[in-house]
Amino acid sequence: MNYNGTGASVLETYHMLELIGVSHTGPIVPENKATCWSKMTGSITSGLILKDVSFEVHSGEVMAILGSKGSGKRALIDVIAHRISEQGSTKGQILLNDVPLTLRLFQEQCGFVSKRTQLIYGLTVRQMLYYMSQMTLKTNSSIKRNRIKQVLADLALSQLSNRKVSELSCSEIKRLAIGLQLIRDPLLLVLDDPTANLDPLNTYFVISILSNHAKKYGRIIILTMDKPRSDIFPFLDRVTYLCLGDVVYTGSTRMMMDYFRGIGFPCPELENPLMYYLCLSTVDRRSRDRFIESSAQIAALVDKFKVEGHEYRKHIPQMANNNGTMGNTSPTIPLTAYGRASSFTVTLALLGRQFNSMFTWWNLFLRLLVLPLFCALLYLFILPRLGYQQQTFQSRSGIIFNAMASVTFIAPSITAYYFATHRNCFYEESSRMSLYRGPLFIFTNILTSIPFNLLTVWMGASIVYWAAGLRADEWWLERWAIFCATLWAVFTFAEQHTIAIMCFIKSPFIATITSIYFLNFYLILGCGTFRSMLAAPDWLNYINYANIYHYASWTLNFNEFQNNPQMDRTPALAEDLSTVLPCPVNVLPGRCLFINGTHFLVQRFKEITDAGKSQLPAWSVITLRNFVANFVFAFSAYAFSTIVFVIPLPGSLKAKFRD
Repeated sequence: MNYNGTGASVLETYHMLELIGVSHTGPIVPENKATCWSKMTGSITSGLILKDVSFEVHSGEVMAILGSKGSGKRALIDVIAHRISEQGSTKGQILLNDVPLTLRLFQEQCGFVSKRTQLIYGLTVRQMLYYMSQMTLKTNSSIKRNRIKQVLADLALSQLSNRKVSELSCSEIKRLAIGLQLIRDPLLLVLDDPTANLDPLNTYFVISILSNHAKKYGRIIILTMDKPRSDIFPFLDRVTYLCLGDVVYTGSTRMMMDYFRGIGFPCPELENPLMYYLCLSTVDRRSRDRFIESSAQIAALVDKFKVEGHEYRKHIPQMANNNGTMGNTSPTIPLTAYGRASSFTVTLALLGRQFNSMFTWWNLFLRLLVLPLFCALLYLFILPRLGYQQQTFQSRSGIIFNAMASVTFIAPSITAYYFATHRNCFYEESSRMSLYRGPLFIFTNILTSIPFNLLTVWMGASIVYWAAGLRADEWWLERWAIFCATLWAVFTFAEQHTIAIMCFIKSPFIATITSIYFLNFYLILGCGTFRSMLAAPDWLNYINYANIYHYASWTLNFNEFQNNPQMDRTPALAEDLSTVLPCPVNVLPGRCLFINGTHFLVQRFKEITDAGKSQLPAWSVITLRNFVANFVFAFSAYAFSTIVFVIPLPGSLKAKFRD
């Protein structure tokens, strides 16, 4: 056998997967259902889940692992695919062509299809397969195109190649999920209940497709099923029955009936043999007597197979010739044997996939128009067109606060919606296939989101700035740019804050609410709108040094009020709002509160008072520092979200995103 230096697979014409005495101990209660206290204390109840499981599967064969709930079939495929809990321990050997099936070898040469594979609904079927081929195949573009065409034909998806994933039926989604693994031509394909939620016709269709693939290309397929139907019996070459981790039978499907007939359990006529022997391998819990009787019977079946089942487990498939090679002439060297795509190719594929997924009407509406529309509605129904009276000092400050609050509410909502799908794909593709890591994923997400963020924030900020009548003087272009740029920094911070939270929280809704709670706390703490920063205790001022909203509020208020000649000694409106009362130089309580814009800033922000100045130049060192600080926070948020996706997650969190 030829074994390449990368730890990849054996390049032979005949392949075999063999399990020898595999036992597994792990949590009895699934980690995603365990209590928080048990996770923190490590007191999750563990037990023996698999007990001395041995079987083999050959090229061109489909093996079904059957058993009732709690039988261990899910744990068995997790052990094969190296998806087991970190708290578990496994004994025994798993060999692929006589080579230990390590995690790296499985990721390079094998594939796994979960019960709920995450798809990107903004892409078409062909685009999904194209980007997967770009990330997994180290071949030229011609071979990739042919491979995509072949997978589409094998899975009966050719007529649907240009259809959006969101428009597919349940059966078509299942086939596409299988195609995403078949595109890389894995030597071994493991599937977790690929017929779940399918009607009988589509169940037959999917199993027949898998059987045809195994025999056509000489591959090995292992799958689980909850309720096997009789019409799929001809497509299953091997079957393994499990009960509470023990093997009741494993071996040739066609020899199964002879075996059970020989030990006194013939299948009745017109019965589905797969379901009949599944029921035989299931503990009857309807009463205590039935439980004891069925448990004793299954224990006897397990012991019986250990003694007499060797020849059934080692049965040589008829489709193999005497020299051990496949009888057909189809290519048998998997495409995965030629290596992985380069990091540069994977980066381009991720960029293209994330960028193209945005181009649906709904996604474009969310990414580009929600914030501008919200700002327009805010102006139409809430914000007035501002004049220059004493009352507008507070109104202008309130508009600045509302602009920051709008970004704070909308950025997490949009982010959680579009990012959740890509995050789930990341956990699948990084853990199961090791295609890329967190930093590359976040980097490509940043590059694709920046253009959309710039456009939506600039449109929304412009509506607020011009519709509300904020400051327009000879430096109006610079002031408008400062207003938009500062809100972009806040938007970016809120976006990356939400992305970091979504590393730990699966639900987009809960992640949005959590992020908004934190961001609103930062906003109220640092904006200086509800309470003057002069009256704040020292500890609050110190905390605000680490708060982007403090710097953003200072920048926007300075941009609006500092040295604004139109706000010098502005008149006040009388109580009936019909009379304008002049304001002298001195402050009159209850009527004329602020002499000019700079005086308003002095009453709001501590930096001016600390500087000992009542008049600051247009761009002082303090203002420039605060303006730059907004972007320091924005780019630090990029770095923080990248670091978060590098941190190894505990098993309890991984279980949330795995399926």
